[in-house]
Amino acid sequence: MYRKNAWEKYVDTKLVFDFAEGYKNFISVAKTERLAVRESIKLLEKAGFKDAGKLKSVKPGDKVYFINKNKNVCAFIIGKKPLIDGLRILGAHIDSPRLDLKEHPVYENGGFALGDTHYYGGVKKYQWTTIPLALHGVICKKDGTTVEVNIGESEDDPVVGITDLLIHLSADQMSKTLSQAITGENLDISLGSIPLAKEKKDPVKANVLKILKGKYNIEEEDLVSAEIEIVPAGKARDYGLDRSMVAGYGHDDRSCAYTSLLALLDTDEVEYTACCILVDKEEIGSVGATGAHSLFFENTIARLAVLTGEGHPIYTARIALENSKMLSSDVSAGYDPLYASVSDPKNVAYFGEGLVFNKYTGSRGKSGSNDSNPEYYAWIRKTMDDAKVSWQNAELGKVDQGGGGTIAYILGNYNMNVIDAGIAVLNMHAPMEIVSKVDLYEAYLGYRAFLTAK
Repeated sequence: MYRKNAWEKYVDTKLVFDFAEGYKNFISVAKTERLAVRESIKLLEKAGFKDAGKLKSVKPGDKVYFINKNKNVCAFIIGKKPLIDGLRILGAHIDSPRLDLKEHPVYENGGFALGDTHYYGGVKKYQWTTIPLALHGVICKKDGTTVEVNIGESEDDPVVGITDLLIHLSADQMSKTLSQAITGENLDISLGSIPLAKEKKDPVKANVLKILKGKYNIEEEDLVSAEIEIVPAGKARDYGLDRSMVAGYGHDDRSCAYTSLLALLDTDEVEYTACCILVDKEEIGSVGATGAHSLFFENTIARLAVLTGEGHPIYTARIALENSKMLSSDVSAGYDPLYASVSDPKNVAYFGEGLVFNKYTGSRGKSGSNDSNPEYYAWIRKTMDDAKVSWQNAELGKVDQGGGGTIAYILGNYNMNVIDAGIAVLNMHAPMEIVSKVDLYEAYLGYRAFLTAK
């Protein structure tokens, strides 16, 4: 089962490096699910895709997209075959682990104005201290207006952050386990330290609120209906002296979202309707109206059936989904030589060996997993090999080390064939994650091959 390093395919690496530049630009901007949707719409419309909500009908060859609550995108190229024959679906998530401001976030303590947070998704809390952080999101006011927040990305912007104990006074902290040394309630961001003149009660907090009032014309109570995410500040960067990798925030799972979307954008005519679906809330169980458990995707296929004029919309949607093939485009754990003990070297993803297929994920006894049918896996193997895509197969670490899940099992509930296919990542769920540029490009090639396969 020797897998040739994908870099060896490229005498000229310009294609790989140029593709990575587009990706770096995307994740440097798309740091929240709302921003990922916005950037995706820009790319879709530039490629000729139209808002399906403004159309009365579609025909083979048409390119359309649907938006759900500014946090999901479903884009389609209508195929020559009817919907009921099934779709070719690429599905990725666009949320990433982060910190969220609480509903009553701003308070004062010890001469500091602080922002109270609640972490989102699986994080190692100690990794989020002492690094520059930015604020992104929206504040929705009672008058129906929405204010967009973006602080910390421009070179002229201030950044915020979370303090940590100086080594000189951390004897007690250092004796604790990593999970106990930093608590969730202590992941509060520093917002300011100048008191507002003549303000007697919480003068530093009052000054911060005055700054927010001047910048966004909001009151403190407007923060109740806000969605402010705290993420690492700064752009994605080349990583390694050979520039072979990309370091940045949100590779899980925007690396697969971007490559899936680009694969669709760079595809023309298809036999089976091609789809890229980008979802929210995967990091907390795919719950809620914008998660994969929601009916929004099924409803979207039903709306598409109305536009194509195919039979009863719900029946068509259900049978179309059952007859579909899907790649759950989600990242996999890359082999880290510094932590080799958690991986089975025969069944782990290696940087530079291309698109990663996980027949199953889950934890320990495959709990919470989608276990792909071998017949479908064989079809996938042939599709990738025919297209000369570099690919590998892996598990998510040794059996008893832990594990993780994706949206694959959720779409599998429709009785469709689904397998996980993504990009190997180091530092997964950390503020700075790492991927290989050649793996990004091979994923893009693999996703394109899948969309056009018979």
